[in-house]
Amino acid sequence: MGEENQSYKRGRKKKVLDRKAKKESFSDGPKKGEKSWKHHNASEPQTSVVRKQVDPELVKYFSEIANLFESNEVELEERSVLCRNALEETRGKEFELATDYIISHTLQMLLEGCDVDHLCGFLRGCAEVFPAVAMDRSGSHVAETALKSLTMHLQDEQAYSVVEETLRMICKVIVENPVDVMCNCYGSHVLRSLLCVCKGVPLDSSVFHRAKPSTILAERLNFNAPRSDRNNTPNSHTAFPDLLMSLISGMLRCSKNDIKTLQTDQYSSLVLQACFHLITALKLLTGHDQELLKIIPILLGCSKENVGEGHLIEMTVVRDVLELMKETAYSHLMEVILEVAPESLYNEMFTKVYKNSLFELSTHHCGNFVIQALISHARNQDQMVLIWEELGAKFRELLEMGRSGVVAALIAACQRLHTHEHKILFLILLCCQALSAAVCSTNESPRCIVPRILFLESYFSCGDKLNWNWPNRVKMQVIGSLILQTVFRFQSELIQPYISSITSMEADHVFETAKDAGGGRVIEAFLGSNASGKQKHRLVVKLRGHFGELSMHSSGSFTVESCFTAGSLSLREAIASELLAVQTELSKTKQGPYLLRKLDIDGFAARPDQWKLRQSSKQSTYKEFYATFGSSETNSSKKDTFVADSSKHALNSKDIKTMRKEIDHSLGFATPSMSLSGSKRHPEKEDQRSEKYTKHETGDDVSKGKTMKLKKKKDQIFSEKVGASSKGAENATKPFLSADKTEKKRHRKDKPSKSSKKSKA
Repeated sequence: MGEENQSYKRGRKKKVLDRKAKKESFSDGPKKGEKSWKHHNASEPQTSVVRKQVDPELVKYFSEIANLFESNEVELEERSVLCRNALEETRGKEFELATDYIISHTLQMLLEGCDVDHLCGFLRGCAEVFPAVAMDRSGSHVAETALKSLTMHLQDEQAYSVVEETLRMICKVIVENPVDVMCNCYGSHVLRSLLCVCKGVPLDSSVFHRAKPSTILAERLNFNAPRSDRNNTPNSHTAFPDLLMSLISGMLRCSKNDIKTLQTDQYSSLVLQACFHLITALKLLTGHDQELLKIIPILLGCSKENVGEGHLIEMTVVRDVLELMKETAYSHLMEVILEVAPESLYNEMFTKVYKNSLFELSTHHCGNFVIQALISHARNQDQMVLIWEELGAKFRELLEMGRSGVVAALIAACQRLHTHEHKILFLILLCCQALSAAVCSTNESPRCIVPRILFLESYFSCGDKLNWNWPNRVKMQVIGSLILQTVFRFQSELIQPYISSITSMEADHVFETAKDAGGGRVIEAFLGSNASGKQKHRLVVKLRGHFGELSMHSSGSFTVESCFTAGSLSLREAIASELLAVQTELSKTKQGPYLLRKLDIDGFAARPDQWKLRQSSKQSTYKEFYATFGSSETNSSKKDTFVADSSKHALNSKDIKTMRKEIDHSLGFATPSMSLSGSKRHPEKEDQRSEKYTKHETGDDVSKGKTMKLKKKKDQIFSEKVGASSKGAENATKPFLSADKTEKKRHRKDKPSKSSKKSKA
């Protein structure tokens, strides 16, 4: 029976492999007379492709192929022959086979395993009906598989020309009538894949997909790198820039008469955003702003050709655009337009479309997200002043209506444009005053400001706001914590009410704040601000007795580390003692090993006197470094810690990072180059154990060594700075805090949680 079974399998395989193609070659195209895809304008009656019944013999043939693939009986060479023969059988029947629910799965396997000639032959054979294939539930998977397989073959330079010609045929058919494909739930995905292939990036690249609302919010509040930097993804295969540009411009040109459909259709919005993400990447190339200047007015509904700067947008479309921004899909599209628009076009949109309508749009559940994007991409201080004039007096109303994102975006934009000029500094002060006035009346104590912002929703939903109290077991609102993090980036002189509020909080409330993921980041932001050491000490001491418990939480461990950095020597000793008490349990957590090494708890347990001496020497070294390189304006505020402020400094962040490494290295505290995941320390750093330093070495030789290094570094930097341009000097004024956080190499991203996601109707 076994021999008969093997004989049967060999016969079946031979039958499939030996099957001959009976049709003409692929180069002849589809069978003459075959009904093909009929293109039409959206205003014309639609002509559908008639799907013919698949021949039963062909169904049986593809069923046998599927069984062979599933049985893993086909060798690599036989598989190639099998794919070639099977694809030859699809000539003239590509549409019927690709849209068949069962056969389409087999067809996908064949397209993944065939050579480039037969792959391109299949696509050329179905090029005329490609839109119909793409818009079918089963056919869309076949189309995406074929496009993905094309990218695999582009590793071979000889395949470039045949792939380019194939893509050109498909693009030509798409641009003749793209609206149906763009508005179809299956076709839109295929079109995005086609854009990815032309761009030369992976088909699942985030460049062509809308970022999560939490990611967008983090970018707007300056907690993430700009999207333009993140999307600068290297190509995974050869790109087709000419095809890409002709595809995009052709799609929009042919869709001009149907722009109203595109503006409100949820699927077309996704595709258009993919186009704009793609254009954002192309902006890095020279001369592509001109393409944006042509495309964006079309999307706004303008009918006239580009007539020059200041006349790109027709006044007749302004009212329609304002109404469309209240639609879900178009508001998403408008956010992308504001992100990628060239400066001249952005300025014209700001003046003609948005001016005098900011508050009206800010109160709308969709329009407020567009205003957030507008504020986040403001180009200059004058625009910020105009935005403030319309929204500055409306902070309380916006917060009451749940539009806190607009307020947060305005405060963050001030921080982003902060250039120490009087106009922006005054605007920051006004924003901070307006925010505090929105949550605290003039006859109330400022101590309520921070708690109420942490619980914005709870406070504004309370009927009796004057008697509002700290809620128990209520999660702190993400947007409130993000606002406070931004506020504590400003100079301490501008935010005294906030500093007074957070330092006057009750001890149990400080502890609850530290346990909350968002609240803990607020405390870290305050400890990283340029508030005085005495003010930071007032807050940190309220956490005494809780550091061990906090360190057991992944988010709390960051707060413990910040408290240790900002604390005095006695506070550092108290923190080390509390961590030593929970060392066994803490070492079993994900973040524990890093924190124990960072604070040198083993060294504290073994030789506490030397540990204190090293901490004292490290702190005095930071003070000396800051006194040498810091600005005279802020030295007075740095009493116990080495932290940064927003004033001008003589060093840039790279210099500071290098100097901090040298200081830590000289004192036996080589900062581990690892994340909180508990990676192993490098062998060479294991030798830098704390017990290697005697009191004499720490207090004398090390002190001399680090003083010489500081002097040498200062002389070197001074010589490099001579002759630097004023612009370069301005770039060198980045806050020390940025460098300090970079040094920690923490793998935590400042992204809001899902609770801040965009809730559009």
